[in-house]
Amino acid sequence: MMKKIGRIAFLPLLAGAVACQTSSSDQEKTAKTDTTRRNSFSADAAFLQKFHPDLVTLKDGDAQVLICPAYQGRVMTSTADGETSYGWINHELIGSGKLLPHMNAFGGEDRFWLGPEGGQFGLFFQKGKAFNGDDWQTPAPIDSEPFTVESKDQRSARFRRDFRVSNYSGTVFDLGVEREIRLLRPEQINQALGASGIPMSESLKIVGIESVNTLFNRGKTAWTKEKGLVSIWILGMFNASPQTTVVIPFRPGAGPAINDAYFGKIPQNRLVVTDSVAFFRADANHRGKIGVAPERARNWIGSYDPTTRTLTLVTFTFNPGKRDYVNSAWEIQEQPYRGDVVNSYNDGPMKPGQPQMGRFYELESSSPAAALGPGERLTHTHTTLHIQGNPTQLDLIARQWLGSPLDQITGAFP
Repeated sequence: MMKKIGRIAFLPLLAGAVACQTSSSDQEKTAKTDTTRRNSFSADAAFLQKFHPDLVTLKDGDAQVLICPAYQGRVMTSTADGETSYGWINHELIGSGKLLPHMNAFGGEDRFWLGPEGGQFGLFFQKGKAFNGDDWQTPAPIDSEPFTVESKDQRSARFRRDFRVSNYSGTVFDLGVEREIRLLRPEQINQALGASGIPMSESLKIVGIESVNTLFNRGKTAWTKEKGLVSIWILGMFNASPQTTVVIPFRPGAGPAINDAYFGKIPQNRLVVTDSVAFFRADANHRGKIGVAPERARNWIGSYDPTTRTLTLVTFTFNPGKRDYVNSAWEIQEQPYRGDVVNSYNDGPMKPGQPQMGRFYELESSSPAAALGPGERLTHTHTTLHIQGNPTQLDLIARQWLGSPLDQITGAFP
């Protein structure tokens, strides 16, 4: 995910191109609290600074980005207008100072992970363990351990970490990770979007965040498909609301466009698939995940929240000719390199009556499987844009980049 923005008079947009059971009243209180937090970037900044004095802030006018080195150089949240906070932050967990088993859902709108999660080459299960929640464990270097700050200035920050992980089959990976987070300038947003040009008025605020993620093979042997490969996996956690809808455009082709089998088939009142775009509820009331394979994926996904009049766009490096993507399914797989390029996750209780991680949804992208020799590298760039303001102008942007007008997005679910 990248660099800047605040108030832009005319920005030409390019063409083409996520303990204890809670009652319903408690959930309502949590939802209201999350909404308040989402609308207070300064409160999020003060909270994070209290627990992480080394918090990195990138700033250009109203546009700001908060990055936490302790959480792998994770982008925690951002703002375009200096007020609205877009990233979901787990205040309770961070404030407790504790680490949890399985995964620490600290939040953040651009976090670095590695795939695959499950399967014979999965990194989140030890050899011989069952593919279930009790045996699922996020590797500490991408969960609870810090990255080193290499450099920082007002617009960018660089982080690195070398570490070792092993997969379910026992293959050991000695790897290095470098992350550079950039606050984009208006002209850099133009470059990310394309060159067609949709005029944006002073009433629109925009922040652009780019993360450039590079994976290195630090070992002495090549990484091969026979022993398992890894991939770069970037996940963004955003504040859910009852009206937020995820939009995933896809290309024409054979076979299902949308994979909704991750945590059980998605109900029809939560997922609508047309001939070119899918709409997915992002209200954090039902746990579910969808994905798109490389044959059908486009390099744009997004969401719209009418409560804050914010259109979120995510784009990423994607070569349609690359077809080997790691498979994260929690099972021994017949096709371990038939995974998805892009995913969206909506949080909810794992089982009825159980607590959930938080009131958030995710927009995710993955790199191809990294078949790297010693010393070789693979880079995956993930860019997040939040555009806030006049719905008429947002409609033009949504049509061009997500292939859907705002009224179709807001009307996808009754």
